[in-house]
Amino acid sequence: MTGFLNKAYTARDAASTRALYDDWAASYEAEVAENGYATPGRCADALKSHVSDLSARILDFGCGTGLSGLALKLAGFEVIDGVDLSTEMLDCARAKGVYRHLDQIEAGSALPRQGYAAMAAIGVIGAGAAPIDVLHTLMRALPKSGKLVFSFNDHALEDPANEQGVSEWTDCGAAHLLFKEHGDHLPGIDLKSTVYVLEKA
Repeated sequence: MTGFLNKAYTARDAASTRALYDDWAASYEAEVAENGYATPGRCADALKSHVSDLSARILDFGCGTGLSGLALKLAGFEVIDGVDLSTEMLDCARAKGVYRHLDQIEAGSALPRQGYAAMAAIGVIGAGAAPIDVLHTLMRALPKSGKLVFSFNDHALEDPANEQGVSEWTDCGAAHLLFKEHGDHLPGIDLKSTVYVLEKA
């Protein structure tokens, strides 16, 4: 089943992205589950290994239907907020009962809440989804020693601008790369992803 997956990695504007994910919301989880969606669990475990206080607030940016929030909850994180472009996806996320707050946002807008010790952007940045600007927005919003876990799938890794965005933080010492691992993303379609954890200096 690749009803929407074959459309998801094509670049589009924010309005078209929101429309795609609104339309996909009802079948999204079945489609990614059928293809063995592994990245949320990998990201949650990576972040947990670098966060000492699991009760600190965490932001799940681009939370979608809440699979990423569920993975964070299962890893032991206790206070999770989510934001997403798609109201339909947020409705699915709300039904999971793992989020404290859920907010609908516009592309490029400021974060509705501040003060997060850790943030996640799981399967969010890349072709057909959010631009690398999201990484910069989240890193700027983190406090000193704050952690960001995120992933680039193989399509995102094909665009050098994405890893260059990471280098903009690490090369000058503004952030430290704590974790980087390439592994399964959607094994059903033989797609992998690299998971990263950055710490703001």
